Amino acid sequence: MSQYYKGKRTRNIYNPKEEKPFKLSRSKIDLFLNCPQCFYIDRRLGVGTPPGFPFAINSAVDKLLKQEFDGHREEETKHPLLEKYKIDAIPAKHENIEDWRENFKGVQFHHKPTNFIISGAIDDLWISNSGEYIVVDYKATSKEEDIVELNKEWQDSYKRQMEVYQWLLRKNNLEVSDTGYFVYCNGRTDKEAFDGKIEFDITLIPYEGDDSWIEKELYKIKEVLDSEIVPKSDPECDFCLYRNEANKALKEKGVY
Repeated sequence: MSQYYKGKRTRNIYNPKEEKPFKLSRSKIDLFLNCPQCFYIDRRLGVGTPPGFPFAINSAVDKLLKQEFDGHREEETKHPLLEKYKIDAIPAKHENIEDWRENFKGVQFHHKPTNFIISGAIDDLWISNSGEYIVVDYKATSKEEDIVELNKEWQDSYKRQMEVYQWLLRKNNLEVSDTGYFVYCNGRTDKEAFDGKIEFDITLIPYEGDDSWIEKELYKIKEVLDSEIVPKSDPECDFCLYRNEANKALKEKGVY
């Protein structure tokens, strides 16, 4: 079996009769929004969608950015990027910052009406001069064009990600700014030689979040998970399209 795809799961599968809170990550909320059927097959039936391959370069950029901002957090000084964009904030010191940035912990909140424990791991948190916390997310890519806004359809998931983080922090009694920031690192390909290094252009992209959609989606997720009926798939879901076409081809071959 693939080292990445682990097959059918037995842990953290939703059971309608279970009274214990059910853990629901930010990424699984996004899976539900992308395709309710894939979400149901994953969280209720235990068969997850094939994972994407890990992007080691992105992880390295994340780690280096965190180290860089942590230096300013320790000294309580403003990072040069904040100076450049005239942002009146510094990296926030908070007793829970390390837990909130850890993948399998993150910021958590028990949403009692659905009995879900919602979680999401932030990349960074800044604090403004007025005392508002600012959610920050790191992104790395390599595009020919300058990245100055989130204007692609596939970037909608980035926006929802930001909004879930803002919602979670507010539920943890923090004053959170509606404006979050994406620190976008774009690898340059216009150099004459590689010379063993990649240079990045870094832009700071503001985003005005609106977390008003989250509560109603949690109730929808609860309704879907409690049901014995598998929901319809999203017509544009690549996983479902592949699965349906593959099943059709195998049936035509008499495999099953």
